[in-house]
Amino acid sequence: MKNILKHIKFIPVVLLLLVSCEDLDLAPENQFTDSNYWTSVDKAQTFLNTAYSQMQTSQYFFYNEALSDNAFNGRGDNAGAASIGAGIYDPSLGRIKDEWNNRYAGIKTCNLLLENIDRVPNADATVIARMKAEARFLRAFQHFQLTTWFGDIPLIAKDPSLTEATTVSRTSHAEVIASILSELDAIIPALPKNTQLATSDRGKITMGAAVALKARVLLYEGKWDDVVKTVEPFIAMSYGTYSLFPSYEGLFQQQNEYNSEDILSLQYVPQFRMWGEFFDMAPLSAGARLNALAPTQELVDSYLMLNGKRINEAGSGYNENDPYINRDPRLTNTVVYDKYNWKEGDGSSHIIYIKPGTSVGNPTDEFVQGSSSTPTGYYTRKYYDTQHLTSLQSGLNLMLFRYADILLMYAEAKNELNQMTSAVWDQTIKPLRTRAGFSDTAALSFNNTLGQTGLREVIRNERRTEFAMEGLRIFDIRRWKTAEVVLNGYAHGAKFGVSSVDNGYLRVNLRTFDPEKHYLWPIPRDERLINTNLSQNPNW
Repeated sequence: MKNILKHIKFIPVVLLLLVSCEDLDLAPENQFTDSNYWTSVDKAQTFLNTAYSQMQTSQYFFYNEALSDNAFNGRGDNAGAASIGAGIYDPSLGRIKDEWNNRYAGIKTCNLLLENIDRVPNADATVIARMKAEARFLRAFQHFQLTTWFGDIPLIAKDPSLTEATTVSRTSHAEVIASILSELDAIIPALPKNTQLATSDRGKITMGAAVALKARVLLYEGKWDDVVKTVEPFIAMSYGTYSLFPSYEGLFQQQNEYNSEDILSLQYVPQFRMWGEFFDMAPLSAGARLNALAPTQELVDSYLMLNGKRINEAGSGYNENDPYINRDPRLTNTVVYDKYNWKEGDGSSHIIYIKPGTSVGNPTDEFVQGSSSTPTGYYTRKYYDTQHLTSLQSGLNLMLFRYADILLMYAEAKNELNQMTSAVWDQTIKPLRTRAGFSDTAALSFNNTLGQTGLREVIRNERRTEFAMEGLRIFDIRRWKTAEVVLNGYAHGAKFGVSSVDNGYLRVNLRTFDPEKHYLWPIPRDERLINTNLSQNPNW
């Protein structure tokens, strides 16, 4: 059963909310903030639903992968992924402006609700308190996304006047982070645990979601002690009941929405609110029109062998001529490769032939330079909705926070504190690999001989393969300061080339990442033209 967030219509005035920083106070608030609007909890909930809808887009969710070394945006410049991924963007790029505008629009929605919801007559105080807590979470989330991309940003704690909106200055990143953490600490007690949610409330922000966001903020800031202190009670189920869903493949299917691993998701429902990115991601023979987002060879190479070894390690058993056998099963659950057995919801299946000249009467999916097929030799499987509608439209929820991340945050923090032990491994990495389908003792056992540095690489790679095509990789390589390594040089595709260059692996896209400027996005040009108090980031 789909929840209340999916069926209550969003307020039509959302388009009147902030469209850029200079419009912070230009929306005609008398149309929706006077006593004629704030007359019932249902109307307030509709307003809050708008704030939920502004939290993230499906396009950003998927195409953020192409900002990293996991994927390539080969057609168009969807969400600025081609420009940013290649390092050829400037402060006028549409994605930069939209990220700024849309997130401040979400902040404005939250502020307007917080400043007006107490006007609702005869409302249950507990209900209002919870709605306020949800709005404060959403506001904190938007500020967190902004400061992660831009560094110092305007911290907007109340809806500003016109003068304030056009003269606001940037608040330091440290102060923004402190404010976010303070907000989360304040609202956690006012939110319910996931076990306390009514079926009709599924998808709403819970205590667990607020703690998960807090942990992610601390993780990105490298506050390892605080990460441990935050996630240990989470793992002990102090904030709700969570566990790994038994099937990695099933985790991303519509019939398993709201499973034990789902902490907070973007909410969708067939017919009412849908997303359609797979129309440009799936194999063409599965109903896609073309391929605009394709996994890279670098991502494929990151998946371990079933014995736990990297493909280039001695004794791994990797066969370059048969590269997809005996690999981490998450590879098959995430990436579509040559001769992949594509399964549909009705039980039917067919083979995907991608290598040129190997198809048996159906060359639809074959790699052809400049065609509508994959530019890398790979398509995407994870999040393919077997219950999709026309043009691969989907009502499948997209998970922003899941329990696997809690475990990996804990493992990373413990290792950075040089406290990684067999017990921590067995609590974090081992269950993730077991769920994925590993059974070899060497892959599941803690290897203390690796030391802190070796274990760091293991944990980081585990994050990559566990969350591939979920939009998180770009944030990891930025906070680890490894983007300057993995985003400089060519992104590659499958070994379909005939040239000896790169040993026959397709050269897909030449990328540049300047560590002196690209770790922070530039403040949008249009914003600085309107508001001269907005300084620019270094070297932009």
